[in-house]
Amino acid sequence: MGNGFVEAALSFPTVLLTPLLVLVVGYWIVVIAGGADPEAGDGHGAPLGVPAPVFVSLLVALAWFGTLAGSQWHAGFPLWAVPLAALLAAAVLTRLIAIPLSRLLPTGADASRADFVGLTCVIRTGRVTGTFGQAEVHAPDGSSAIVQVRQAGEDALTAGTVALIYDVDSEGEFFWVVPADIARKGL
Repeated sequence: MGNGFVEAALSFPTVLLTPLLVLVVGYWIVVIAGGADPEAGDGHGAPLGVPAPVFVSLLVALAWFGTLAGSQWHAGFPLWAVPLAALLAAAVLTRLIAIPLSRLLPTGADASRADFVGLTCVIRTGRVTGTFGQAEVHAPDGSSAIVQVRQAGEDALTAGTVALIYDVDSEGEFFWVVPADIARKGL
């Protein structure tokens, strides 16, 4: 089977798409190695809601397989019509696969630490100082996280105290907090 497969892959009409398939396989090897972004083209240029590399890879792989199968079973059709039929069938199949696939892919902006700024949290350590402290914060999507917190003042932030996250220190990877009832302190 090895020689027959290689012969079929390197004969007309499959040979027209074999170099493209080699490029697709090479691209995904580079992606696996971390040298390329598989989400390139996501957004405005994303065909049918999937990243362009995924769309093109599906199209090329399906068209290549179609020409391979069609070259063996073209019964009565001229051989030159096989690549055209394979490309048409691959375009239809790629569309049918891409639409449900796009529903599985995440949408919207990636979450960031800055999303927690403005939310309240509950202190989980015995105290919070300028160099130490942890708190539990709940994101709008319902998930929760234990985060590192610090305070600039001398407020009594102890376990169970509700605090307000007002800034993030990206370098130190912690949040600045103040007591949530800080507005009432001056009354």
